[in-house]
Amino acid sequence: MKKILIVCGNGLGSSFIVEMNVKKIIKELGKEAEVSHTDLSSAKSEAADIYIGSNEIIASLDDGKRTVFGLNNLLDNAKIKEILTNNL
Repeated sequence: MKKILIVCGNGLGSSFIVEMNVKKIIKELGKEAEVSHTDLSSAKSEAADIYIGSNEIIASLDDGKRTVFGLNNLLDNAKIKEILTNNL
């Protein structure tokens, strides 16, 4: 099962909202994945198959080894669905 990590600056509000939306979309797609949220500092040492966050935050994790996806709008469920459809 793939692990998806939602990342924001403090690991509180926005990443939690995106986590809930990701879980809802995964269910709609009939897929399974482990989804959690965290802050940027913790994300740097946490392994996941997919990292999702705002463009500004997620750029710090893009080291060429991680699969990262930046969002212009954290509430853009159409973009989140596109990411999940193509990567799960």
